[in-house]
Amino acid sequence: MYQIIEKQVLTPVSKLFVIKHPQLAQKAQAGQFVIIRLHEKGERIPLTIADFDAKAGTISLVVQEVGKTSQEMGALKTSDQILDLIGPLGYASHIQNYGTVICIGGGLGIAPIYPIARALKKAGNRVLSIIGARNQELLFWEDKMRAVSDELYVVTDDGSSGRKGLVTEVQKELINKEKIQKVFAIGPAIMMKFVVETSRPHQLSTIVSLNSIMIDGTGMCGGCRVQVGGVTKFACVDGPEFEGLDVDFDNLFKRLNYYRDEEKVAIKKQHLCRLDNIK
Repeated sequence: MYQIIEKQVLTPVSKLFVIKHPQLAQKAQAGQFVIIRLHEKGERIPLTIADFDAKAGTISLVVQEVGKTSQEMGALKTSDQILDLIGPLGYASHIQNYGTVICIGGGLGIAPIYPIARALKKAGNRVLSIIGARNQELLFWEDKMRAVSDELYVVTDDGSSGRKGLVTEVQKELINKEKIQKVFAIGPAIMMKFVVETSRPHQLSTIVSLNSIMIDGTGMCGGCRVQVGGVTKFACVDGPEFEGLDVDFDNLFKRLNYYRDEEKVAIKKQHLCRLDNIK
């Protein structure tokens, strides 16, 4: 069992959990993920590590409440415990001094892009960061991202914070005026696709973290397979990061939609159970 020692509400749908796990905190690196199971009847879900503190023996996870398990986790409180927490899994981000890099975090992707930007800055890169969301209410960690970036650009769809528009608009401007060596992007799959397409005319290496469906996290189930450069890869053991220029995003979109109907049924049953408990 792993205890939650801190919980923060970041947005109306996103929560931060700081969890005590000394062994994992010692090994964790930017770009890696964990598999959690809340209780004996719970499903296994992957969550990218948003932060880690080896000295304190803690890791931080940011959860957006979209499905049954993420909603269950969002209801947990400080001092509650998580049954299973396995990791770190996957390959860490390849960090070196590239020169000038762009780090893009969209929505929940702001959380996992943060340790990557921090590691790139520590390695001597000039870090230009772009964070975006639908509106100001869904933005978070602006101060943390600013602290690890040479320049930070904030974008919202409705213009309620920062610049009105899309992260790709800022990305395109930076590519045209700066000598960019590499782009790192984490966010919704559709956002990552268009970030890649913005880089493609320049053949600019763009690393994306793929949020494909995952069960065991060890390559056994095959649920997280993706097409990269025409070859089948497993996001859990070959990734989760891949060269975006080689990713078949249309195939990824299809796989992400496989269990949408089942997820809706699970959420409906969960809500009905809550109503029964109230009675």
